[in-house]
Amino acid sequence: MAMRSALLSIRNRLDRAGIVLSGLCAVHCILGVVLVGILGLGGEVLLSPAIHRVGLALALVVGLVSLGFGVMRHGRVGPMIVGGLGLALMAMAIAVGHGLPEAVLTVLGVSLVALAHITNLRSHVHS
Repeated sequence: MAMRSALLSIRNRLDRAGIVLSGLCAVHCILGVVLVGILGLGGEVLLSPAIHRVGLALALVVGLVSLGFGVMRHGRVGPMIVGGLGLALMAMAIAVGHGLPEAVLTVLGVSLVALAHITNLRSHVHS
């Protein structure tokens, strides 16, 4: 019973981390567009492709682990599908290059990933 409780705690922390990472990604994206597009500041740092690749890699790892464990725990595949769609949108954002399309795809993607993690957390409570 203690092992099961510990695993549930880890999964919950991963879902919460996914929500925080999604929020940070959305803020970074919006601030990047505003600061670079309107003020012309920080383009080299804020729009660095490395930041986006690392963010996507973190989102993939956290999302696949926590949402995958969620499916195993409560049997609902909905959060995994929504999260997968969000991750796909985030990957598309990297492919389109910098600008408004990238920002829109990223914000939509991270919103779906965050929603998937929230749904996953709520499903744990009800399972």
